[in-house]
Amino acid sequence: MDRFYRLNLINSVTGIKPGNLVGTQSTDGKSNLAIISSVVHLGSNPPLLGFVMRPQQEVKHHTYANIIETGAYTINHIPHQLTEQAHFTSASFQKNDSEFDACGFTEEHLPDFAAPFVAESEIKVAMRFLEEIHIKANNTILIIGAIEHVIVSNKALNEDGSINLESANSVGISGLNSYYKVSKIADYPYARLENLPKF
Repeated sequence: MDRFYRLNLINSVTGIKPGNLVGTQSTDGKSNLAIISSVVHLGSNPPLLGFVMRPQQEVKHHTYANIIETGAYTINHIPHQLTEQAHFTSASFQKNDSEFDACGFTEEHLPDFAAPFVAESEIKVAMRFLEEIHIKANNTILIIGAIEHVIVSNKALNEDGSINLESANSVGISGLNSYYKVSKIADYPYARLENLPKF
């Protein structure tokens, strides 16, 4: 296959992935914001999330370097009205250039937590770095972190603790540059054989 055709095909074959912005800050106070579409739930007790980073060459990506240096980062859902700004955080900014400023996002901070949140996001998660797993097959890195804080807007938080992603204006990503709104279809009961409907 043509290289770009194959890239587009393989990047979109998994379907829609969650669209998030990872916020970090260097030890000298420089903020960084990076779009990530590989965030995955790893467990709820303890509460762990992971995401995959591209191979780190001799010069480390700012997000990776900041996470390793400070141990702190945030995961912020992308609001559907800000997908274009989020998309361009992936441009090759210099270390001293903040993607927050360049792409029109507002930094938000919690006391005693080193990494910045995206103020415009309806769902924000404060993460503490735990470990990295190097995937030998393609030299990518799985970053694993523990959830320290979860901030959810009232309109998106259900009484049972679940989150309504449609109310939160969260988006999904397919491939490298296609963005989708999230629409809720239904709620179903916990799947037990005795409750199996007649299909």
